[in-house]
Amino acid sequence: MVQFISLSSGSNGNCYYIGDGVRGILIDVGIGARSVKKRLLQNGIDVNSIVMVLVSHDHFDHIRSLGTFTERFKKPVYATDEVLCALEHHYCTAGYMKGCTHALRPDVENDIDGILVTPFRVPHDAEDTVGYHILFNGERFTFMTDIGAPTDAAVHYASLAAHLIVEANYDVDMLMRGSYPPELKRRIMAGHGHLSNEQMALLLKRCWHKGLKDIYLCHLSENNNTPSLALAAAREALRELGVSESEVNLKHLPRREASELFSFLPPID
Repeated sequence: MVQFISLSSGSNGNCYYIGDGVRGILIDVGIGARSVKKRLLQNGIDVNSIVMVLVSHDHFDHIRSLGTFTERFKKPVYATDEVLCALEHHYCTAGYMKGCTHALRPDVENDIDGILVTPFRVPHDAEDTVGYHILFNGERFTFMTDIGAPTDAAVHYASLAAHLIVEANYDVDMLMRGSYPPELKRRIMAGHGHLSNEQMALLLKRCWHKGLKDIYLCHLSENNNTPSLALAAAREALRELGVSESEVNLKHLPRREASELFSFLPPID
């Protein structure tokens, strides 16, 4: 049985888990190593079962504790060459990960001990930012936690997923009426910042397919969005496609705390 849990999602820190109780992977380590261990254990997961960490990009909220986590638990870290180069010089990771890093090429399926991992580039203003398509024990996940626009590549990999984790960062009206300085608002909306509720809804309309079982909305802004607005935008997109609420599991992932543990049973022959 494959399981998924968000340990934290948002600008306060991002960390996600996929596993089966025997082995698992983390995507980003933007919260403390102790919090990772504690939140996994609260869900019956031993941190020692982690077999790799995937890194989406080098922003602080995604790698804050990557260095200390790697130093403490000696887990292999996978990312693109560009991200690994940036991590060598980032104060959160420099000097902590010697001998633990491994390079991935975008748009190439990597078989890592039977776990198939395909990174794909997405527009976001970091050194290099990727989403991940992951095949774990027959379950297909696509992660897009920071993405400035719903690109063709994003739509393609989302259309392969049974379980889609996609950013719904901001509501346009809330952002424009909010207190952020104009330059920050422009950065968020410029196509290489974050995905709005409307853009997320557009992506869902383009990638929807009958095999999509779960949609998890991640990286919601604390100041410029609400779960109800993000979920309403997703529901409206699905309604326009004629998709009923019984056909897909739609959830938002909480900030500052772990989500519930989601379990996926293998199909019955």
